[in-house]
Amino acid sequence: MATLFIADLHLCPEEPAITAGFLRFLAGTAREADALYILGDLFEAWIGDDDPQPLHREIAAALRALVQSGVPCYFIHGNRDFLLGRRFARESGMQLLPEEQVLDLYGRRVLIMHGDTLCTDDAGYQAFRAKVHKPWLQTLFLALPLRLRRRIAARMRAGSKASNSQKDLAIMDVNPQAVVATMERQQVQWLIHGHTHRPAVHTLEANGKPAHRVVLGAWHSEGSMIKVTPDDVELVAFPF
Repeated sequence: MATLFIADLHLCPEEPAITAGFLRFLAGTAREADALYILGDLFEAWIGDDDPQPLHREIAAALRALVQSGVPCYFIHGNRDFLLGRRFARESGMQLLPEEQVLDLYGRRVLIMHGDTLCTDDAGYQAFRAKVHKPWLQTLFLALPLRLRRRIAARMRAGSKASNSQKDLAIMDVNPQAVVATMERQQVQWLIHGHTHRPAVHTLEANGKPAHRVVLGAWHSEGSMIKVTPDDVELVAFPF
């Protein structure tokens, strides 16, 4: 009896080893789970469900096979794949969740999210995020030809990489006060998120009690998952 969480795979054609590792994970470890939750940035970029990228079809088929085996799969959007929509969700069998979701996991109230909204010290990123999450702008972008969307996305990724290289690493991490405020607003003692690529288990205080923030690692050279059972919440790194 276990529920699994992953995030920040950043799947793309240029990283076939990560894709192969994820496919093995879906066909193996994930088949034994009660459920699988993907907390954003499954893909390096997403320019629309109509993108005919073969990698997307391959991943959708593997996710659907997992769901058809009896393991439900849930998805929270990340900052890289926030445009992933209902068409891909139907194709893959994933269920889309809001940006914050509270779960009852074996008697624990657990808040899950991608984690980028907790990085409130990065004012430039938060302003950019607010802009690209405007529904009218997303509708306009998705109406553009695929070729143009690819060019825009490539420029945005390049700009983001250049901007991040000049930022203090602390600015791109979560703000402790934002973490506590979010946990208290949701009345939880457990928080699971990704985004920062800094896998760790943090102990803090929220709601006047001991609390825990568990952060997923990115799938760079190894896999990362959080395994929640009736007895434990475990951060696990494993080879592809």
